[in-house]
Amino acid sequence: MTQNYVNNTSQEITNNTRTDQFKEIRHVVTWIIISVGIPLTLVAIFAVHSLLRKNHVAPIYVINLLISDLIQLCCMIIRETGTAWFINRCIYFFGLMASVGFMVCIALERYLVIAWPLWYRHRRTIKISVVVCVVVWAFSLVCFPLFYFKKESTQTVFGVFFLLPFPLLIFFLVGTIKALSAAISVRAEEKRRIVGLLVLVLLIYTLLFLPGIIWFLADKNARSRDLGFVSFTFFKLSPLADLFLYIFLRKGAVNKFLSCLCCCRKDRTSQTYSSVNDGNTYTVTSL
Repeated sequence: MTQNYVNNTSQEITNNTRTDQFKEIRHVVTWIIISVGIPLTLVAIFAVHSLLRKNHVAPIYVINLLISDLIQLCCMIIRETGTAWFINRCIYFFGLMASVGFMVCIALERYLVIAWPLWYRHRRTIKISVVVCVVVWAFSLVCFPLFYFKKESTQTVFGVFFLLPFPLLIFFLVGTIKALSAAISVRAEEKRRIVGLLVLVLLIYTLLFLPGIIWFLADKNARSRDLGFVSFTFFKLSPLADLFLYIFLRKGAVNKFLSCLCCCRKDRTSQTYSSVNDGNTYTVTSL
């Protein structure tokens, strides 16, 4: 009996040590996200706002997405300063749910532009986009009353909410790729921007939200504390990941980005080739 007590005590000490280590790592990572994310998000909002033109709808959703990210970053500051207010947690999940909604809006808008161009051309107005944004913000307010229910019920609702966009994002991506294969009038650069935007949205959602979905929907006894720390840390990374959407909104930015990747790949290939043939006297030049 004494031996069991000693084993249990040592196990608790080990678990507490690991928890403290996770908290310290998450604290450092959160402050890095805040210090990098807030200035870049403000710059991105200003840059995307400059893209707004008449009947140019996509940046409206991106701007609202960045605003929701800014709300999350501000809540992180309050949280990390030691003020764990109940209302602060509600506002944070309000911003998180809004960001999910606007990610779906961005993917839907890109899908409609390609799959239903004539139908969408007559309905894409700034007024309709504003109404959609208001609906997304209003729907995100659902998170406030959820926190007054049992913890298990709240976590299940969040898990289901975050799971629903997955089939939609996959459908929009597959449908857009199929429609682009038959679209002759769309330029190659525009195709790359549209597909790249949808792939990025799905990739962000899969990498950063899937662990949280698994944790929310898992049984209470099967939930891992480590997975919980990882899930909420990934949630905090989403504002930084959303900044990459700006690359696929600027014309020519995708080509420059791909050119940089190709140049880096050529440099690595050239260096590897040179290291293998370092005894040779000839040089290799690329056109």
